[in-house]
Amino acid sequence: MKKLLLAFLFAPLMAYASSSVQLDKWPGSVSDKPALQNGAKLFVNYCLNCHGASYMRYNRLTELGLTEQQVKDNLMFTAEKIGEQMRVAARTDEQKQWFGAAPPDLTVIARARASADGSGADWLYTYLRQFYRDTNRPTGWNNVVFENVGMPHIFWELQGEQVRNHETHKLELAVPGKLSPKEYDQAVSDLVGFLVWMAEPMQEERKRLGFGVLAFLCVLLVAAYALKKEYWKDIK
Repeated sequence: MKKLLLAFLFAPLMAYASSSVQLDKWPGSVSDKPALQNGAKLFVNYCLNCHGASYMRYNRLTELGLTEQQVKDNLMFTAEKIGEQMRVAARTDEQKQWFGAAPPDLTVIARARASADGSGADWLYTYLRQFYRDTNRPTGWNNVVFENVGMPHIFWELQGEQVRNHETHKLELAVPGKLSPKEYDQAVSDLVGFLVWMAEPMQEERKRLGFGVLAFLCVLLVAAYALKKEYWKDIK
């Protein structure tokens, strides 16, 4: 039983294993604020139950276009102050006692996965859409991207139940969920977008600053070249 609980809690770390499955391109963008807001809602309602995001504070969610009151009313269930970290309700020592070790933090999961194969967003987007029913697994679920994964399909009510066709090796939707396949893919994209944003909230500003610096260097290059020509025009 203890081994099963550990497998369940450490599924994100297990997912670091390499996969030969062709990854789908994540269609989202960290500049899409409404999508990031929806991703934050999904994260708080489904992921934050077991896995914390302790390097992120609730007040930073206002950078997604939300007011502090909206964050308090809709996204703060385990904290009282807007400046608190996004932690789970259970204490670390309690989780270690219950499960043998605390569940991994998900704040930088997108960057951590990217450092492994350079496609963190693509991997997460594909992984969360490739669960299927497998009665041979303790949780009743398996995943194409990571075979024999210990993590159950926490979004099964939204996506429905997929089964694997052993002849074509493709997944087929056997029981529809609350969302259509297109709607579910969009929801996963929104969640992945939030995970990517959370791993580096300043990435959009960093890119804008980078373009500005490059533009300044280009202007400086022209000025430096003109000055060089002026200084050396009488030297043959």
